[in-house]
Amino acid sequence: MTLYYRDDTVQVTSESIRAGGQAVRIADVTYVWHARGATTLAVRGRVLGRGVLVLLLSLPPLVALVCVISLAWSAQDRGNWKLALVIVAGCAVGALALTPFLELPLSWLDRSYERGNRVHELWVQHHGQEVMLVRTPDALRFGQIYRAVQRAVEHQGEHR
Repeated sequence: MTLYYRDDTVQVTSESIRAGGQAVRIADVTYVWHARGATTLAVRGRVLGRGVLVLLLSLPPLVALVCVISLAWSAQDRGNWKLALVIVAGCAVGALALTPFLELPLSWLDRSYERGNRVHELWVQHHGQEVMLVRTPDALRFGQIYRAVQRAVEHQGEHR
């Protein structure tokens, strides 16, 4: 028996697929496909959170740009370039010092894109009936499960 995928709720082996309390023998599977499920509140929240995070990450550079332009404009009027350059240099050093702290929100944003923005469903045709085995909003996990089922079914087809 070959193990293709396993987590807390799904196990795909060369003999069967176990998911959501169901067990389907690979030998009885005639067709495998995926579909897009109805969007859940969790997926909508993820997309909204992603938008808020992008907004929060975009605002400081935009505000800094407006401040630099304003500072340059006022320095031009007064002819006080030395003070303006000291302020801009201080802000640039401050921004560079704070850059490592962007790692956490950027990793959240990256994980949000990995998980996707829709619900995925894995279906199989088993004894002439269509059976949904997995429904998840996690695109990365779904891709791993779907590929494992495909490999198991292809491997079964080679040994028939």
